[in-house]
Amino acid sequence: MPTDGISSNDVLYAEDRVYSEGQLPPLRRFKFVAPGFFKTMGTPLVAGRDYTWTDVYEQRKYVVVSENMAREMWRSPAAALGKRIREGMRDDWREIIGVVGDVRHDGADQKPPAVVYWPVLMKQFWGSETFVQRGVVYAIRSARAGSQSFLEQVRQAVWSVNPDLPLARVETMEQIYRGSMARSAFTLVMLAIAGGMALLLGLIGIYGVISYSVSQRTRELGIRLALGAPQFSLKAMVVRHGIWLAGIGAAVGLAVSAGLTRIMASWLYGISPLDPLTYSAVSLGVLSAAAAASYLPARRASTLNPVEALRAE
Repeated sequence: MPTDGISSNDVLYAEDRVYSEGQLPPLRRFKFVAPGFFKTMGTPLVAGRDYTWTDVYEQRKYVVVSENMAREMWRSPAAALGKRIREGMRDDWREIIGVVGDVRHDGADQKPPAVVYWPVLMKQFWGSETFVQRGVVYAIRSARAGSQSFLEQVRQAVWSVNPDLPLARVETMEQIYRGSMARSAFTLVMLAIAGGMALLLGLIGIYGVISYSVSQRTRELGIRLALGAPQFSLKAMVVRHGIWLAGIGAAVGLAVSAGLTRIMASWLYGISPLDPLTYSAVSLGVLSAAAAASYLPARRASTLNPVEALRAE
């Protein structure tokens, strides 16, 4: 199953590739599947077709590969159809009949490996005249997955065939996924807590600075009010001052983070360390938080009594 921590890798020869003496082709991930597995797991069929039980029982020399492998070796999924590959120098060539979508078999935070999906029953494979994949995992797609009643029905179905067979490692794909992401999730939670604390301290700091600035400018604000300045303009002036300070901090932070985020590159997937959307969203969030922190001092400044403000030292 994807991200279950079990993997098998071996060399793979292609009939249309020439290998010099002593040269070995690159390693590929090997998976052994039965007809219907891709549909059950929701893996899209990009080109060609899936296995049929007739293919398996008659041990036809067919094979299915992943899309990234097809593009790497033959530039497109359609071009891979009809090409022949094999595992060893003495094994039989097998024709590619299907190309399926890429799957993150090593976890959601890792790139999808190039995969060869062999049938569970073959002739002349891995040095065996007849190869049978005896260790199997059953994938069952149901809206009741994870419920105790459904698990009991599955047990009864298995025991109706052989009452001595226990069910081992019964898990939903959500459980498998969460297990593969546990370490990354913990790291990101700790980073989120640290980032939240930094943002909170920043808000407190901005509020303190703006409040102190307002107290120091009480006389100036009183004069502005006495001369007829509207309350809205005073609020806007104080908030702009807070946003300006936060903008300077955001600019410095962007410059520093552009260098430091490269250290976090191994924790990121789906985005680059210099993702413009992420930087823009975070900068906008910081400026919005600064505006919110500046609003209370701004509101207090707009409600000053001009007479009392003019008397202030």
